[in-house]
Amino acid sequence: MAKQINVALIGNPNTGKSSVFNILTGLNQKVGNYPGITVEKKQGTCQLERNLKAHIIDLPGTYSLNASSLDENVVIELLLNKKDKDYPDVAVVIADIENLKRNLLLFTQIKDLGIPTILAINMADRMKRKAISLNIKELEEKLGTKIVLISSRKKTGIETLKSLISNYNSLSLTPCINSSKIAPEYFERLQKTFPNQDLYKLWLVVTQDVNFGKLNRKKINGIQPFQTESITNLKRLQQKETIARYQFINDTLKKTLSIDSKNAKDLRSRFDKILTHKFWGYVIFFSILLLIFQAIFDWSTYPMDFIDNSFTLLSEWLKINLPPGVFSNLIAEGIIPGLGGIVIFIPQIAFLFLFISILEESGYMSRVVFLMDRIMRRFGLSGKSVVPLVSGTACAIPAIMATRNIENWKERLITILVTPFITCAARLPVYLIIISLVIPEGRVLGIISLQGLTLLILYGLGFAAAIIAAYTLDKYLHVKSKSFFVIEMPNYKLPLLKNVGITVLEKTKSFVFGAGKIILAISIILWVMGSYGPGEFNQAEEIVLQQTEQQNLSQEELAIKLSSFKLENSYIGMVGKFIEPAVKPLGYDWKIGIALISSFAAREVFIGTLATMYNVGNDEVETIKERMAAEINPSNGAPLFNLASGISLLLFYAFAMQCMSTLAIVKRETNSWKWPLWQLLSMTALAYIVALAAYQILK
Repeated sequence: MAKQINVALIGNPNTGKSSVFNILTGLNQKVGNYPGITVEKKQGTCQLERNLKAHIIDLPGTYSLNASSLDENVVIELLLNKKDKDYPDVAVVIADIENLKRNLLLFTQIKDLGIPTILAINMADRMKRKAISLNIKELEEKLGTKIVLISSRKKTGIETLKSLISNYNSLSLTPCINSSKIAPEYFERLQKTFPNQDLYKLWLVVTQDVNFGKLNRKKINGIQPFQTESITNLKRLQQKETIARYQFINDTLKKTLSIDSKNAKDLRSRFDKILTHKFWGYVIFFSILLLIFQAIFDWSTYPMDFIDNSFTLLSEWLKINLPPGVFSNLIAEGIIPGLGGIVIFIPQIAFLFLFISILEESGYMSRVVFLMDRIMRRFGLSGKSVVPLVSGTACAIPAIMATRNIENWKERLITILVTPFITCAARLPVYLIIISLVIPEGRVLGIISLQGLTLLILYGLGFAAAIIAAYTLDKYLHVKSKSFFVIEMPNYKLPLLKNVGITVLEKTKSFVFGAGKIILAISIILWVMGSYGPGEFNQAEEIVLQQTEQQNLSQEELAIKLSSFKLENSYIGMVGKFIEPAVKPLGYDWKIGIALISSFAAREVFIGTLATMYNVGNDEVETIKERMAAEINPSNGAPLFNLASGISLLLFYAFAMQCMSTLAIVKRETNSWKWPLWQLLSMTALAYIVALAAYQILK
């Protein structure tokens, strides 16, 4: 059997660590969470030699081992715990050639832990353009390690990196600096108390208490009590250690690194002046958003129509070819239409993730964060809050996890509470089908799509609601605390197709399969509730025949009357009729009411629910969109989905929580049911009032 070693990929944010991970592992990777915490864990496998495999862990980005957030603490916990199954046999520190000085701080700390450490300097293809020269041999001697120049863009140096990983046993374990010289007396006491422990590891364990409070540790009998320093003194010693490391790094780089700035060809500053301009920066950003939303509609029309028609034909084919019975009806009328209600939106969701991935890969997203910080501060949020808010356009759950980077509790709590207002990918299916039903396909000035413009406005509404709510909460939550916003501006670069492809595939797959499980379960429940009922449901044929005896209806019209009667008198019809008085003022019927309730499991279930209900007992070959467009409001005989009811629905979903999973994450992150329940009640009340006002004005 092939031997397997653990390899930890570690580095500062924006050094190309994830790109290296993708090159090494390809599609042999999986994403999960670290046990007990909501921090993303990426791991994969890579064949190094014939009988040697690498289990590669892509650790969260961190600037040093002096953690200031919980996700950074993941790195430290792994590197300090030899009993962890993922404890690395070798660490690969990914550095950026243009930020080598800063990156080497983390490298020296990891190497001083006694872990075999390789330095992989990424973006080597830029050295000539930036007029950077590096004496690799001398730098290896100074740092006591092996160094490889790599380019994740051109995929150079990767084979050399694999070879160095394979031969990790030959790496030197000599530390870069002697940490005990920082405070000799303190470290001497520490060593006497724990004589068999690595001194630098002990030092890191002690100093992490500064950041994360007291840890519950078991007392060890036979060891004299250790008199620790005050928090103030420990912070001072941390600073002395950092200064000592930078002195070592400066001395090393003076002899090994040179940059001829006169010959460097750098367009970054010119781009930044335009893209972060206090006026043109916003114009460019919103123009890009408009272009994205228009493309989502225009590019995905053909694949969506194909998927919609395919599921409709599949459902009809199953009705004809499967033997008659309950199970066949369940598949043809319940499961297939329900799944079709989510699969149809794969093209648009994939395009959304494609554009977000391109913006992140190119380095533009960091400029957006910097740009929006100017607005955020006026509403009581840190610039760091922008990262979760921007991430919220994909999904609120990882966005709320991302708030762990915000050290200030008040700002973190406000960000958690307002993030669900941001339009996420789960709202997209609801928006898209309602917009296509009630907004005409015309264009403004012959260029801008009305439907794309409506989608942009809905995203803008979500963002506006978030910052207004943040401003209100900032005034309500009286916590005296401030934090400062620091963001790194990575270099501009052409997005790597492989990285973009993997991101789109993984995110879309996660979205579809995550929602698919819920939709499948709900579709089955809804079909059962819609196919059975008490009382008059069981005499449906007799009652309908009596009611239509004088009307001379065709067989087709009679079948429609029968299926409509059965649905209204089924179990789901009874529930729908019960809640109809509450939703009728919003312009909805009982079917939409059922869809609203079921979509609390996940917003995108709304379309799948309607698709299932409209398909129960329906023999017509119609697509989801056609069935929704054909629905009639019995009170006035007009189409149910018109401008008034459509806008009402769009606004309801723009402001309502409607996501069980988000509530669970908020509870976990705040460690209280108070905040998620407050979120649910306040957002639902706001959504109801706004939707009610919109319908009553527009009807």
